[in-house]
Amino acid sequence: MRLTVELIQNSLSYINPLKERELDLRGHKIPAIENLGVAKDQDAIDFTDNDISALSNFPFFPRLRTLMMARNRINQIQPTIASSIPNLTALILTSNNMAELADLDPLRSLSRLTHLMLMENPVTRKEHYRFWIIWRIPSIRFLDYQKVRDAERKKATQLFGTEQTPSSLASKIMGIKSRTFDVPSAEGVTGPGLAPGEKAVRVKLTAKERKRVEKMIREAKSLQEITRLEKELNEGRIPAGALGADGEESVDEDKMEV
Repeated sequence: MRLTVELIQNSLSYINPLKERELDLRGHKIPAIENLGVAKDQDAIDFTDNDISALSNFPFFPRLRTLMMARNRINQIQPTIASSIPNLTALILTSNNMAELADLDPLRSLSRLTHLMLMENPVTRKEHYRFWIIWRIPSIRFLDYQKVRDAERKKATQLFGTEQTPSSLASKIMGIKSRTFDVPSAEGVTGPGLAPGEKAVRVKLTAKERKRVEKMIREAKSLQEITRLEKELNEGRIPAGALGADGEESVDEDKMEV
C-alpha cells in the first residue's frame, strides 16, 4: 500500500503517554516514505511493521523527535537526513537490514540523537559494533536500551582515535559500505514520479553503470537530486552521469571499492 495523502489523513493521530503528538502508520505494508508533508505538527511517527527499505524522503520536520521504524526492510539511510529531521532524539530501527557500520554514518549529523535501537540488524554482529556507534555518534546516550558508560567512551577512543586523527581501524571501517542501491522491481511497485497503479521498470545496468549510479546517490547534495535519479531509474532511463563518455569512461576501482 502506498503512503498516500488519504492514508495519512485517515490514520490515527493522538497524544501519547510522553505528551507527544504521535501519528500511527503501523502495519500497512508501505514500501516507501512519501507525501509526509501533510502530516505536519507531529512529534512522533510510528512506521512499525511496514516494507520500507530506505530511511529517506522526509520533508522538513523540525518538530519530529521520535521515529519508530522497527520491523521494516531498511538497508540505507539518506545522507542528508539531518536537514529534514534535525531535532530527532529517538530512532528505533530494530529488526531491519542495516549491514555495515559505515552505513550508519548519516546518523552522525543528527546532533540531538540520544536514543538509538538497532537490535536484530546484521550490523550488530560486526566486531566492535557498540564501541563504533558510541565513537561515531557521540550524542548517543542509550544504545539498544543500555546506557552508554564513560568507560565505553574511553574504550571507543582507544580503538578509533579522534575525529581529526582516526586510527587505521576506524579508517578501514569507514571505507566498508554496502552496495545498497536497489532498482525497484516491476511487481506493481510505484516510485517517485509514478502515478498510482503505474509500474516501475526494471533497469538493466552494467557493473560500471551500477557503480556510477551508486556513487551519484552517495554524493547527492540534495533530496531533489536523489529523487531525480530514482525517477529516471523508475522510468527505465539510465541517468546521464552513469553513462561513460564515448562508451566506456574508466572507473577508479580503488575509489569505488566498498
